[in-house]
Amino acid sequence: MPAPPKCTRLGPQCKAIDVTILVDNFEEDGSDTSLDHNATWLMGHTERIAFGKLRRDQDELLVDATIHVPCKFLRTVDGRATCKAHGFKGKEPPDPAMPTQRLQFGGDRFRIVDTAKQVVRRMPHPPAKPSLPVIHDNPCEGAPCRTADNTRSSACCRDLQLEVLCRRGQTAQEALIRSRKSPYLCKVEREGDATLEFEVISACGYLEPGGVACTLHGRNRASGETAKPQLCFDWPPKRGTVHPGCVFRGRGKLKPV
Repeated sequence: MPAPPKCTRLGPQCKAIDVTILVDNFEEDGSDTSLDHNATWLMGHTERIAFGKLRRDQDELLVDATIHVPCKFLRTVDGRATCKAHGFKGKEPPDPAMPTQRLQFGGDRFRIVDTAKQVVRRMPHPPAKPSLPVIHDNPCEGAPCRTADNTRSSACCRDLQLEVLCRRGQTAQEALIRSRKSPYLCKVEREGDATLEFEVISACGYLEPGGVACTLHGRNRASGETAKPQLCFDWPPKRGTVHPGCVFRGRGKLKPV
């Protein structure tokens, strides 16, 4: 088991952690279409992640963020807190303020990432073309899939994988990340000397109020590209991993994540 962080008191680190997320890399030829799609997808997951402004560092697109997942060593009862790792006791630290991160503004207006910046764009549905009736079936509609916290439906829209900057020598930061409460932050792996990768449960803010359908689905950017991030159209691979209850589980040797 990883060593607990070397905290000196109860504090804000008990409820959340600050990280710098590696969003994507800029292409050498300047074609950053996939970067905008990936950034829109990432910054849509606002349930437990508060995002700052996107910024460029050489060929990398980064964003500072606060992940609102408490420490697994924190215990609270009636406003009092105890750290099970160090024995600290005292008043429960307050929950860090979670800023409003509106993505849907009504009138076909949405906040997306365009040219590596968050902007508000009007993206109506294209006018319907006369044609024979076609049934557009979403195979995930009504599927009993669930995330590891047993929240049902649209599991792929509630789970995401992050890569954050954390050098091998940043032992304090790495310990804070590894001490988060599972399953809301879990499966922490070191990807190299500079970054850590892990999963976070944080629902997408583009979901409709019912929490199933995507409000960007069927809409287009001004360029004609789909407004819905391209990676959202990728179905699980036949020999990949899926959430429990996924409709694709019967395809080959799938196993739950």
